[in-house]
Amino acid sequence: MNAHDPITIGIVSISDRASSGTYEDKGLPALQEWLGKALKNPISFEPRLIPDEQATISRTLIELVDAGCALVLTTGGTGPAVRDVTPEATLAVADKEMPGFGEQMRQISLAFVPTAILSRQVAVIRGQCLIINLPGQPKAIAETLEGLKDNAGNPQVHGIFAAVPYCIDLIGGPYLETNDAVCKAFRPKNAVRPARD
Repeated sequence: MNAHDPITIGIVSISDRASSGTYEDKGLPALQEWLGKALKNPISFEPRLIPDEQATISRTLIELVDAGCALVLTTGGTGPAVRDVTPEATLAVADKEMPGFGEQMRQISLAFVPTAILSRQVAVIRGQCLIINLPGQPKAIAETLEGLKDNAGNPQVHGIFAAVPYCIDLIGGPYLETNDAVCKAFRPKNAVRPARD
């Protein structure tokens, strides 16, 4: 029996082309693979592939929170193009905005491309769920979640996922335990439970 808290995670890929079948979706497999490596908890995924429609995105996020997701990760639709409305749809369902996540994702991406300043990812809390908009490309998804490491594997720039478990603690969600080789969660000492392996 797994001693770790189970978690339900919503993963949402937002793309007109992929949702219509004209383009293979790479966002959902990338999210599922990374989370499967990063977390020790048993995960139930709630995947959704939807078009860039603001009302549809907002409705999907509300459905996933209502279904018991403690974490929802979206990918796609965060640029400046006319059809990029993921941040607006996310903010529309928010109880609280968590601006540090977007700031850090842009900081990480700027190490690779100057156009990172065009990305508009946001993170919010709705009820007892943390919702985070991630970039659209699988490589960028992993970089922003994991951060940047030197050749010895030491963190140079922290990825955003290091802060996710403690954030979920604070909003009353399950206790997430990470595989440190992928991404080491940070918690204050008084918030750390004894290791369970």
